[in-house]
Amino acid sequence: MSSVPVPAARKVPVLKLALVAVVLAAGAGLLLRGVGLAQLVAWFDQFVAFIRDMGPWVFFAAMALLPAVGAPLSAFNLVAGEAFAQRLTMPGVIVAVAVMIALNLALTYWLARYALRPLLTRLVAHYGYAVPRIDAKNALTASLLVRLTPGPPFFFQSYLLGLAEVPFRLYMIVSWLAVLPLALSVVLLGKAAREGSLGKIFAVLGLMVVAVVAVQILRRRVAKREA
Repeated sequence: MSSVPVPAARKVPVLKLALVAVVLAAGAGLLLRGVGLAQLVAWFDQFVAFIRDMGPWVFFAAMALLPAVGAPLSAFNLVAGEAFAQRLTMPGVIVAVAVMIALNLALTYWLARYALRPLLTRLVAHYGYAVPRIDAKNALTASLLVRLTPGPPFFFQSYLLGLAEVPFRLYMIVSWLAVLPLALSVVLLGKAAREGSLGKIFAVLGLMVVAVVAVQILRRRVAKREA
């Protein structure tokens, strides 16, 4: 009886990716040292003015679409308040950000589970892995662990859960609630930082620390229960 050969697993180039990250971080540090904080603030103001001139419809549409292909969600969160609080009010910006995050989550799930599934499956197999499958018994636990584990990018987590065929409703609820606190904190932090209000900055940073600690406590409890 013949056996089907199993392809050898290819290692993901973690060291190369880490080296690139270190080089980029070093470059950013040298840029900050050479340019100066005042110039960076001026560039930030110019960038925010450019975003503001595009209008909220273009900005928030891009926020719903681009993180699905790897654009950092935090970059949108950081400038949203400063760019559009005057036009939409800060509560309006927060509502818009929350809605765009939900739309992005739905889009990424559809891409991972349906539209790009053949391509992603081949990519996973290329590195010698199998597409994960999650059943109804552990779907909630697995979703919480994926969303609450620090490190993996936002879009990567979404693709992983979509490929694993987590039920859509559970995926949306867990993902939205897990992502929203930190995302809205970054929105408030960007606005407070540009205003130069130390009181607001420290208040937002305090909320972010509380959120991170709470998330890690929840993650440990979930992992302990699963074990």
